[in-house]
Amino acid sequence: MSNDIEQTLEEAFPKVDPLMAPYGGRVLVQLRAVKEKVTSSGIFIPEETKETEKWNTMIGKVLAVGPLAFKKRDNMEPWPEGAWCQVGEYVRVPKWGGDRWEVEFEENGAKGKALFTFFNDHEIIGKVTGDPREIKAFI
Repeated sequence: MSNDIEQTLEEAFPKVDPLMAPYGGRVLVQLRAVKEKVTSSGIFIPEETKETEKWNTMIGKVLAVGPLAFKKRDNMEPWPEGAWCQVGEYVRVPKWGGDRWEVEFEENGAKGKALFTFFNDHEIIGKVTGDPREIKAFI
């Protein structure tokens, strides 16, 4: 990676039960976790900056798709262009909006928080075609 803070995909998107599933035309997305370390040059990242980056994160992994997502609501036929995203894909989501929540977890003795959100199917902005860790939040 090109930045000082290396993060594996497993660290960016830890396997944590979101404790919810989407209804209707909603899509469940896990947002990328913010790495909580000091940079290799010894710069400490303040908690406020990490919190700002966490809530501004716009890259996520699709975990589940509601039963009405990507379908015409009047007759339940799939959209002519098909589903915009599939479970397991990485997507760009709006900076604002969605219904967001955190789930605390512990892994290998370290505690963390995973961030999840529901978006309406039509709010998914685009598919990430490269490494999702290379896309940075605009703070």
